[in-house]
Parts: sequence; structure tokens; C-alpha cells
Amino acid sequence: MKKNYIYCMLLMVMLPLMAMLQSCDDKEEIVFESELPRFELRADRVLLEVIVPSATPLNDEMYIVGAINGGDASAVVGNPQWQLEMASGYDYKYGIYLDPSTYAEGTSLADGFYFYSVSQGEERALKGDSTLHYDNPNVGTRTNITVTRWASYFASEEPVEHDGHVIYVLDNSGYEELAMYAWGDAEAFGAWPGMTPTGTETIDGVEYKYFDTGEANAGLALNLIFNDNGVGSQLPDFAITLDRDYYLELTPDGVSEIDESDMIEHDGYAIFIEDLSGWSDLTMYAWADGNPSIFGDWPGALPTGEVTINGVTYKYFDTGAENEGTTQNIIMNDNNGGNQFDLAAVTLDRDYYFSITDTRGTEVDPETYTGGGVTNPDPEPEPSETYTIYVENLTGWSALYVYAYRDGNPSLFGAWPGAEADGTTEIDGVTYSYWVVQGDGGTDQLIFNDNNGTQLAEFPVTLNRDYYLTVTADGVTERQ
Repeated sequence: MKKNYIYCMLLMVMLPLMAMLQSCDDKEEIVFESELPRFELRADRVLLEVIVPSATPLNDEMYIVGAINGGDASAVVGNPQWQLEMASGYDYKYGIYLDPSTYAEGTSLADGFYFYSVSQGEERALKGDSTLHYDNPNVGTRTNITVTRWASYFASEEPVEHDGHVIYVLDNSGYEELAMYAWGDAEAFGAWPGMTPTGTETIDGVEYKYFDTGEANAGLALNLIFNDNGVGSQLPDFAITLDRDYYLELTPDGVSEIDESDMIEHDGYAIFIEDLSGWSDLTMYAWADGNPSIFGDWPGALPTGEVTINGVTYKYFDTGAENEGTTQNIIMNDNNGGNQFDLAAVTLDRDYYFSITDTRGTEVDPETYTGGGVTNPDPEPEPSETYTIYVENLTGWSALYVYAYRDGNPSLFGAWPGAEADGTTEIDGVTYSYWVVQGDGGTDQLIFNDNNGTQLAEFPVTLNRDYYLTVTADGVTERQ
């Protein structure tokens, strides 16, 4: 009897504990206070709830800026239509109701937008780069958006004026004192042990010691020796040419250049472009069959930012983490100024680097490429045969064009929208439009379109034979 009593007591203790554990298991996710809804939904409006940095002054005056309202913050400030409203009950959340019918003609939130604070400046990414959001929610929905930084976070209270190019040093050498000596074209910074740091400067939240090298020394080829100000320790020589600023890291083992690209936090994979086009503006458009363009409507997006890698300056376009793994067809253009070309078809499973002119682009290796363009010898012409693509046209369209591409570049019929038929012919009672092509056994993707906004999905052809196709407004099939 005593044993049964003990079991009952244990059961009474365990039951509340088990209930508590069960209640923990029932919690599927933790919702932070900043993510809680603060504004009522409206069936006819898009609701954006914006989480701002904790350093934002209370009741700050903030606005949404983007293609939907002209993209100019100075023109938007003061217009209550685009002003954010502070939430009640939480100091760092603001909201705005948007009516898509009031957007600038032909635009949407997918064309990119950012937030602007009258007191703190425009929105910035984690490392200080300009940033855009591309969320494009429907009316009647709520979307949480986070502002990571304001421009004021990166503003230097007293801008530093430098003398000549600058050597910025992240000093992890362990030396109590640091000096920099130089030899080569000149003993540029005096006799051993050289010069001590000119000062310290914080850039993107990182504090550097810096050495101003002097305008008079520009262009010199030098070997730097960092040392403990003559006490007895020094690092291996580091060769430079004073034609730019340098960011270096010192450790007890040596000197290495800091890759500026490592300091940038990208949204997804990035496409880097060395721009030798000569265009005043550069925009990137992307299309993928059946999916919205990741860079918005034509002409696409301006560069996300600019970075120098191994001495080569690239403009880069962040593609968005949500688009990883997709295949995109990239078109470079001059912001709808009349110039464009197909760059490449890319699968977003890595970063890409290209050097472009005004007519073409070539992929480059950033580790070995030194900039200035790529000279491609004309390839040996592939032996080709003449084949014919016969099409029974049942589309009902006023015109039928066919565009073709291979490896991301136009083929067979030139630039978009391609070419109309070479003629018509009747075979076994069926009237065909036909295109005569030169085939080399390679595979091309055909896109039938009406040159007026309507197009069908790609249809692959391997040009080692003639094709007989039926084309309707719904798709392409091969006749048997």
C-alpha cells in the first residue's frame, strides 16, 4: 500500500510538468515584439510595416522613395501621401498604406524602393552601401520590412582630408608602436624606421590606423616594411604602387591586402560588371520563362554598388537571396536609351564577373583578370549545313516572328524580336511559313512572338535536320 501511495504522489508531480512541456512543444515559432502587427489591414491598400533602427529619433519624419513616386527624395519629402506613420505601442515601427493606382505609370514596388529619414538621411545596407527593396505585395496584405542602417550611421563627424594616397592598416601585429618604412623608387617616408601613423579613421564601423603618403609620392613603386618603430621586429616587405589607396591587415606573420569585396554584404549572389560600354547609364534586365523579372520591368535595375577587386573596378548587381538557383537571361542596356545586348544566361548558384563593351560581354576570372577589356580572336567558323524550319501558323496573331538564342546570346535571327518568315509554301495540303537557317549541329532555343508583347515558351531545336512545327497561341509542338 505504501508503494502505491508513492507512485500516486510521483504521478501528481509529473502531470503538471508534462503539461508544461507539451505547451512548449505546441509553440511553432517565436514572434518578436517588433514583428507584431501594429496597423489594421485595409482591403484596398498595400500595408508596409517598417522596423527602423533603435537610434531613430521618436516621431521622425520618414518617407518611401522609389520608381513609384519618381525616385527623388527631395521631391517626395513633405508629401503626406508617401509619409510613414509611427505605430502606437512600439517606438521603432512605422507604417504606410499604399494605393497602387497612384503609382507612376508603368511602375510597381518591384522596381525598387527605399526609405528616407529627414533627420538621418537615406536607408543604407549593413556596410553602408545604397540599398533597395523589391517586395511587391498585393493590396489587402501586410509586409514587414527592416531598415538596417541610416546614412547618418556612416557619416564622419569631421571629414578627414588626406595628403595623397592613403595606406589604411588594420593593426593586429601586436606591436606596442607601429611605423612604416619604404624603399624602392625612393626612401619615401624618411630613414629607418620610417613614419608613424598619421591618425586613425573609422570606416564602415572598422577602425584603421592610416598613413598619408603625400601627393609628391604619387606613382612611386615602393616596398613597405611595417615594424615596431625600430625596437627590433619587422614584417616581410609588401610591394605597392602609389596609384590608389590600400587597405592592409597586419598580423604577427605578415601583411595582406583586405579584399574590399569581402567587406560588402550582398543580397544573394551578385553579377559584377567591368563597364567599358561608354554609356552614361548602365542597367541590367533579366527574364526567365514564366517568372517575374528579378530586376523589375524594362529597362531593369541600376547597379547596387561599385567595388574594386584586384585593381579592377566593377559595378555589381545583387540578385536577391530568394532567387538563388534560378536561371536568368541577362540583357545589358543604357537605361532604355536605345542600346542593348544579350549578355548571358546565368544560373544563380555563384557570383559572375563580366567585362562588357557596348555590344558584348565576356566572362572573366577576378583572380587573374587585370582589367581593360578582353580581346577575343574571331573563332574559326563551324562547318554548317542549310536547314529549314517549317511552321504551321495557327496563332491568330497579326504577325509571327521567331527569335533564337544559344548560350545566352542571340543566334540565327539576330536581336529581339528576331525575324519574320522567309516565305510560305504548301506541303501535302498544309500551308507553312518557313525560315531557312545555317545549322552546325548545335542546339538553339526558339521563341515565337508577335513583336507586340506576346511570346511563347522556348522551343529547343538541334540544327542537324529540318523541322515541321505547329504554333498556336498556347504553344509549339512538332508535327509527326
